[in-house]
Amino acid sequence: MATAIQMPSLSPTMKEGKITKWLKKEGDKISSGDAIAEVETDKSNLEVEAFDDGFLVKVTVKEGESAPVGAPIAFIGEKGEKVEGAPAPAAPKAEAPKAEAQVVPIRQPPPAPAAAAPSGRVFASPLAKKMAHDQGLDIKALHGSGPAGRIVKRDVEAAISKAPPAAARAPAFVPVVGRQDPEKIPLSTMRKVIAQRMAEVKPGVPHFYLTVDVEMDAALKIREEAKALESKVSVNDIVIKAAAVALRRSPKMNRTFQGDHVLQHKNVDVGMAVAIEDGLITPVILDADQKTLSQISTESRELAERARRRALKPQEYTGGTIAISNLGMYGIDSFVAVINPPHASILAVGTVSDRAVVRDGQPAVRKMMSVTLSGDHRVIDGALGAEYLKELKALLEHPMRLLF
Repeated sequence: MATAIQMPSLSPTMKEGKITKWLKKEGDKISSGDAIAEVETDKSNLEVEAFDDGFLVKVTVKEGESAPVGAPIAFIGEKGEKVEGAPAPAAPKAEAPKAEAQVVPIRQPPPAPAAAAPSGRVFASPLAKKMAHDQGLDIKALHGSGPAGRIVKRDVEAAISKAPPAAARAPAFVPVVGRQDPEKIPLSTMRKVIAQRMAEVKPGVPHFYLTVDVEMDAALKIREEAKALESKVSVNDIVIKAAAVALRRSPKMNRTFQGDHVLQHKNVDVGMAVAIEDGLITPVILDADQKTLSQISTESRELAERARRRALKPQEYTGGTIAISNLGMYGIDSFVAVINPPHASILAVGTVSDRAVVRDGQPAVRKMMSVTLSGDHRVIDGALGAEYLKELKALLEHPMRLLF
């Protein structure tokens, strides 16, 4: 009996995918873990892998055609097996077609954090497990980009490409605080009323805005010293680090609104807005408060480059509670940014420029930068946002605190 290969959900917002290339053709032998097609999603381009052995007996969605999530795109069966009544390619945004032939849905594991079940079982394709074993990689430490977080071939290949030689293999970053699940906190009666009334005034996510001017002379010295050490640290890297440390020190800012409750996040993950050809995407730097500036610099550059190539994995652009949107490189002095749900806040960062200021009663010229916080008023109040910006400003004006 032929088994359907369904269009997988490769991102939380994906409703349909377009087949850009078939890596296998009808009649080819298929093994579990083989990449069989390339799919373009709303966020990136990813490979689809088979989870069964057999032969590719029927392709139902041709290259350049789209199908909704869950719709059959091909069938795997015995050699020479015929699939009668296979569904025609689905039109965009159409409901998943129903095949007259009996379809056995592709086996997918239930969702689990970090691809691991509470029992410790790791959801991974057989090929991924073998590759990880052969390379001496701990498969439990990998993030899965397959359906429901399953670890697949491309995840192992990505880990191999980043890993040092086996003799010197050691994690470049060991979190001081391990990854933890967020805590569910019921809304108080007051918080419910605030959320309801704010949403009535500003439907959707009720924004409020706070702006602070930051003296950046000391931060620029840190950047220049890093450059002298042949380390590429940008102003944005320093802002990401400061935003993360300030968030760790202001835990009530590290929350997201979930309707009838809020989630108190234990990890500090910071998104960074990256402009791409068709719009905007926000890769997330995990545990940004615990990483060094050089680690943030390396990771942010890599994420931005792959974002522009639409090569990010779903787990690399989901999560987080706050994001950084920096238009300083375009000469923008200040602006307000729109919150990217489910984030509760976003920082709009302007350019660093010479401004006249008063210091000790005397006029002076300093390198100044404006930062505007957009906050979700259902979760964050103005006083809390002001305390957070005060902490952020102090860290940026005394950046040596970020190094210890």
